[in-house]
Amino acid sequence: MNLSSLGSLEPVELRSIWPDEARDFTPWLAKEENLRRLSDALNLELELDRIEVAVGPYSADIVATDASSNSKVVIENQLEKTNHDHLGKVLTYASGLEARILIWIAKKFTEEHRQTFDYLNECTSGRLRLFGVEVEVVRIGSSIPAPLFKLVSSPNDYVAATHNASAGISDTKSLYMEFWTGFRDYCRTNGELFSLQTPRPQHWYSVSIGRSRFSVELTVSTMRQRLGCELYLRGGTAKKAFRLLKEAEKDIELELGSVEWQELPEGQDCRIADYLKNFDPRSRQDWERGFAWLKKRTEDFRSIFGPRVRGLSLGEENE
Repeated sequence: MNLSSLGSLEPVELRSIWPDEARDFTPWLAKEENLRRLSDALNLELELDRIEVAVGPYSADIVATDASSNSKVVIENQLEKTNHDHLGKVLTYASGLEARILIWIAKKFTEEHRQTFDYLNECTSGRLRLFGVEVEVVRIGSSIPAPLFKLVSSPNDYVAATHNASAGISDTKSLYMEFWTGFRDYCRTNGELFSLQTPRPQHWYSVSIGRSRFSVELTVSTMRQRLGCELYLRGGTAKKAFRLLKEAEKDIELELGSVEWQELPEGQDCRIADYLKNFDPRSRQDWERGFAWLKKRTEDFRSIFGPRVRGLSLGEENE
C-alpha cells in the first residue's frame, strides 16, 4: 500500500445532507439500517415504534424500544448546538411517555448540557439512562458522505450494571440468547456447514462469507415477529458491489428464490434479504421450524453469493 496516497477525513455540513430536522433527519434515522448504526454506537438494540409522537403541545421525534432491555426509548434530534429548549423537551417526553432511555442527538453538545446529562445519569443510578450523542458527516475526497455518531455522555456502566443485576437479564435479551444457542446446537446436530460464533444476547447473528466487508447476517425480532437472512455489504465499495450483484439478479433469484434488494440509498451500506414472516420467537414450540429455515437460507446465501462476492472486482478497497 502506498501510504502517501491515503486520504483525509473531511467534514460535511449537516444541513447539506438533511436540510430540515423533522422532514429529513428524523425519517432518515427512523429507517431500520440507520437505527442499527445508532444501536451499534450505543450498544443498544433499537427497534422503531413511531415518529412524531404527541406529548402535550409537543411531538417526540422518535419513540423506539430497546429490545435488549425491553425499555421505551425517546430520541430527540437537533442539527444545531444543544440548547435549553431541547433539554426541556427531552425531559418532558421522558415523563409523558414513561421512557427509561433518553437519546439526545445534536450537532454539538455544550459543556453545560453534557454535565447535566452526566449529573442525571449519576442521580438516577441506572433507572433512567441518558445518552448524549453528537452527529457528524464525513467523506474522503469525493466519496459518498458517511454519518458518524459520537457518544459524549452515557450512563455510568458500573452503576447501571449494578442496578440491572438485581433484575437479572431482560426477558427479550434472555430469549435471544436462548434462541441463538438453540440454533447453534441445531446446526451442529444436523450437519454444520459453516462456522458458528459464540451466541450472544442480541437480535442478530453473523456468519462469515469469505470476504471482509461482506457477511451473512441472521436476525430475529419479537417486535416484527419474523426471522431474517441477509447478505450485508459494508463500506465505501458497497454500492458498487450491490450494482454488480444486481446485474445477475435473474440468475441469482432463479437459484435462491425471490429476495429483497435493499440498496439503502441514504447510507453507504446495502443488503439483500429474505424474511420468514409470522414467526413469533416467543413460541418455543416453533423454534425448530425457524432453525431449519435459518440453516437452509444461510447455506443457500453462502453457496450462491459466496463465489460471486469473492469474485467481485471493486478496485482499491484497503482491505
